[in-house]
Amino acid sequence: MIKLLIFDWDGTLMDSAQQIVNCMRLAAADCALQVPDESEVQHIIGLSLPVAMRSLFPDQGPDIHEAMIAAYAARYVAEAGGPAQLFPGVSAMLAELDEHVPLALATGKSRRGLERVLGQVGWLGRFSATRCADETASKPDPLMLRELLDEFELEPSQALMVGDTTYDLDMARAAGMPSVGVTWGAHARELLERSQPEILCTRVDELTAHLRFRVS
Repeated sequence: MIKLLIFDWDGTLMDSAQQIVNCMRLAAADCALQVPDESEVQHIIGLSLPVAMRSLFPDQGPDIHEAMIAAYAARYVAEAGGPAQLFPGVSAMLAELDEHVPLALATGKSRRGLERVLGQVGWLGRFSATRCADETASKPDPLMLRELLDEFELEPSQALMVGDTTYDLDMARAAGMPSVGVTWGAHARELLERSQPEILCTRVDELTAHLRFRVS
């Protein structure tokens, strides 16, 4: 039986992929860099910002990457400073599942960024544990999942990772953990299928039903 559910945040629980794309492209313009295509930015959602910047701007050095991180953070606060938008049905899903197992987050966001959005939705105490990319290794490295397993004293087979990117699913596979992919986020279905999740869900109610079965 699954004893811990671990969720990604952006693109899985929060409908933020387009905000991320817009703010990254604006930040590139602010730094006088070539503005990446939307598809290029979509592909790096879920990575830590340092890793994402190296991927998007491989010909630039550390100083430019740091400037981009600062510019992106400023744009995200300015452009996405309103109430965070959860996908419809997510709040009810988590409320139901929380009655059966602890819930955790494994996210590419920074701690500061995560605390800000959790505060916006009134969820600062919603999750039993969280891991952020600026505190551990970036996805798809499995370190953040291994840290969560250690915290709850569980084996990989006793936890399940839910995410919208190949980074989430590949991270779970590297940790020996089962995973579920969702198709409403950053990565296309055909990409997610290559990472071999136990199921791909196309709607939140479908995900809720599957997770209900896995924890009861």
